[in-house]
Amino acid sequence: MKINKFDIRLKEQREKAGLSQRELARLLGMSPKSIAAWEAGERSPQLLKIVKITKFFRVSLDYMLGLK
Repeated sequence: MKINKFDIRLKEQREKAGLSQRELARLLGMSPKSIAAWEAGERSPQLLKIVKITKFFRVSLDYMLGLK
């Protein structure tokens, strides 16, 4: 059973903002391959990167992780 919803929420927020994976990666100073892997649920970002993403989208950490 999957508990973490980060991959789903990341894609939702990115699409809501009208950004491609490449555009989001550029704005956050991250790799487009990382964004793609996170959205696919293949890898999970480090906590500090999750915090940076939550600040960018102005959402809570609880929301991004599916705890809220």
